Amino acid sequence: MTLRSVAETNPPTPLPPVSVAPGEPRALRAAFAPANSLAEAEAFTRDLAHSHYENFTVVSMLLPRSLRQDFCNIYAFCRLADDLGDDMPDHTSAASALEQFADATRACYAGESSAAVFVALTGTIRKHDIPIEPLLDLIDAFAQDQHVSRYQTFDELLEYCRRSANPVGRLVLYVCGYRDEQRQHLSDLTCTALQLANFWQDVRRDLLDLDRIYLPRQDMDRFGVNEAQLRELRCDDQYRSLIEYEVNRTETMFDEGAALLETLDDSVRHHIALFGHGGRALLGAIRRRNYDTLTARPSLSAWQKGRLVSKALAARGRQLVASQGRRSR
Repeated sequence: MTLRSVAETNPPTPLPPVSVAPGEPRALRAAFAPANSLAEAEAFTRDLAHSHYENFTVVSMLLPRSLRQDFCNIYAFCRLADDLGDDMPDHTSAASALEQFADATRACYAGESSAAVFVALTGTIRKHDIPIEPLLDLIDAFAQDQHVSRYQTFDELLEYCRRSANPVGRLVLYVCGYRDEQRQHLSDLTCTALQLANFWQDVRRDLLDLDRIYLPRQDMDRFGVNEAQLRELRCDDQYRSLIEYEVNRTETMFDEGAALLETLDDSVRHHIALFGHGGRALLGAIRRRNYDTLTARPSLSAWQKGRLVSKALAARGRQLVASQGRRSR
């Protein structure tokens, strides 16, 4: 269902803007911040993208200029939905805020946009004919976090990733001009792997800060790890074996999803490749800590992140030089 099809079948019905009191949580204020113009709305999404992701400005240099604002608009939507799920004072208020955000998304597709993120996003949706389903899937996944905090099987976790991670890759593909199932499948593999890598990285934070365990219970039982051990932050050989197992099968997903890159146009390939490169580098950081993600959080240093971006920029530069050389012959 695209913005065009919704508008054709459901004429816009003006909706009152969501009322957010000055004392409401920051995430709620940002999600429904009004905009007086398209320029103001687009500035809002650019500022949000730059402030939340330190490499976003540099990475955008790998993209055609015509796509950079669209990427900011998509990123802002995803960031705000995620914040509504994690930064509200309790599960009840988070669920309510996410429901409002879903309603605002539907209103956007019906032609009624008042919040800055949706004013900016409307142009991206129209330009690339983006369906509403991946946006609502993201919100639904974050709503699930409010009442599901443990996963029995790996398949259950994959179903969560289908809605929490894969829509992001599909939105990126839509903006880049791709809609086919094969590319979407390969993108799904990479996005699920990225989500899993973050789960293995953040076992400690997710449990202590959010009371969530994304390690499947069946896998924990298989390796002799229980929740009490996680809460004690006790990293032993059993825990290391569990994380090694999860890291290895996550890397297999990255390997399979990498086939997407050769199907992409040169203008976007190196930007999209960075997602996989960053995920693999994170798995490498976990390995270097001997799979201990309990006593400290493995992460990439600013130098490591910069090196990934520099390599991507250099590869893109070589590609452009080669392309110009072929045209001059």
